[in-house]
Order: sequence, then C-alpha cells, then structure tokens
Amino acid sequence: MEDIVLSTHGLTRAYGRALALDGVDLTVRRGEIYGLIGRNGAGKSTLLRLVSGQSVPTSGSIRLFGKTGSDLRRERARTGVILEAPSFSPFLGARENLEYYRIQRGIPGQDAVEEALELVELTDTGSKKFKNFSLGMKQRLGLALALMSRPEFLLLDEPINGLDPEGVAQFRELFRRLNQERQTTILISSHVLSELSAVATCYGFLERGRLLEEITAQELRERCQVCLRLQVDDAVKASVIFHIKLGTDAFKVLPDNTLELYDHLDCPQAVSQALAEEGVFLQSMERRGSDLETYFLDLIGGGHHA
Repeated sequence: MEDIVLSTHGLTRAYGRALALDGVDLTVRRGEIYGLIGRNGAGKSTLLRLVSGQSVPTSGSIRLFGKTGSDLRRERARTGVILEAPSFSPFLGARENLEYYRIQRGIPGQDAVEEALELVELTDTGSKKFKNFSLGMKQRLGLALALMSRPEFLLLDEPINGLDPEGVAQFRELFRRLNQERQTTILISSHVLSELSAVATCYGFLERGRLLEEITAQELRERCQVCLRLQVDDAVKASVIFHIKLGTDAFKVLPDNTLELYDHLDCPQAVSQALAEEGVFLQSMERRGSDLETYFLDLIGGGHHA
C-alpha cells in the first residue's frame, strides 16, 4: 500500500440529478506522472477538487498515502495543488506574493520562497508587479506556490492551458525534473493530449464522469505503435524471412499466424514480394497504429476532439 499515493473507490459526485463523477476507481502510484485525459466537462476538475478536499464526495472513498477518513486532512498537507489560478496581489512582485502565502500557510524558512522561484525560473523578475506578468509567468508563479511546501504529490488541473509552445516546453521539462530529481508524484489533468504524451508515465481516460481505462505509457505505445499487421500461412517462416531477407528484428509474432512488422512501413510491396519469393502465402496486410488523441477518440466511441 505504501507504493500507492492515491486511490479512489466508487468516487461519485452528484449535483442534483446530474453526475459529475460516477463511481471512479483510480490508482496513482508513487513516482508516476499520471495523465488524466478527458474532454471539457468530463469530470477532471471535479475529481481533483474531491481529492484536494475542496469538495465533498456524494459517495465513495478516497485513500491518500494509505490513509482515509479523518486522516485525509493531515495527508493533504503532503500535496501541492493548482486547480484554479491563485489569487495573487496585482501590485506585488513574485517574491512578495509568495512570502505572503508562506506566512499565511505557516511554511517554515524564507529560503522556501527562493527555492520555489528558482525551480520555476522566476528569480530574475526583480520588482516587476504581478499585473505586468505574462500568462506564462503567472502560471509559473502559481506552480511555485504549489511547490513551496516541497510536496510529495502534485495535483495540477490544466497547467499548460493557454501557454505558447515555448511555455509548454518549459513546463514539460519542469515536470520531468520534479519527478526525476525530487521523486515527486504528479497527477496532471488536461485535454491537450499531445503534451501529456510527452511526459506522462501512465494515463486515465475520463468520459462523462466515468473512468474508462487506466493504462501505462508503455502499454499505450505498444497499442498505438504504427506497424504492418500481416496474416500469413506460416508465421515462423515469415519471421525468418524478415530477419534474413529484410534485415530486421523489429517485428512481433502473434497467435494465429499473425505478425506485426515495425520496420519497412513505407515499402509494403517489398515485404509482400520477399514473402512471395520464399513461398509464404500472404492472406492480408494492413497498416495499424494511432496517436494518443486517436486512441482516446476510439475509446469513447468517436466524436469531437478532446
């Protein structure tokens, strides 16, 4: 249980007759960067509010660092949260704003402010007031606020929403650093699927308040990896041909004389010719594979972009 940072069981949140979250069973393990994927209105923010204590479940349970019930409040002190833009004073600079929150929250040591600013690369803002910050600077200051207490677990709701490509790249690198250097476990909710695929180590797919699937990044890569899927009459002989005639070991032999070839994707004619020359009958060949967005849309049964 100590390897599980967050688990929910049957977590439900209703607003009248509408279910914003419907029986969610979710597991985040220590050291993961968990990408929570869902369209706008899927229930991502609701889930994070429940976990962070900003809202109360209608039913179900939350277990944080192995604790539940009355112990949750204490365990939430080990988390850092960004759900909505923090209320910073527009007339104060980065240091002054963070110092205000440090004192308010009882975080010991003034070096906590400098450390957080250094992490998000805001140490050179000088006397520049918050009202004159760019969107990227404002979001980095919000992240610095969440990092001041050196949390073991970060909950981030759409942290890269609205950022330009440079800002997205900076946040992506920061998440990696926090995860690798501090072993910070991170839960990121987003509908920007391409950016989650660059950092996440596992995923949860949320649609209409229900968690459809949890999958590791490795499993997803295997499912989405582009390949030529071939049905032949002799898979063993075909694998020898791939190795000797095509010079590749980038293939997988599946049951029922099926193979997936991850090489020679742009020259399927050469593949079929090599098989024919050695007397292997090719029953079918098709190109398979997709990206994260296509996988998600297929999972929810098609529809609009997330």
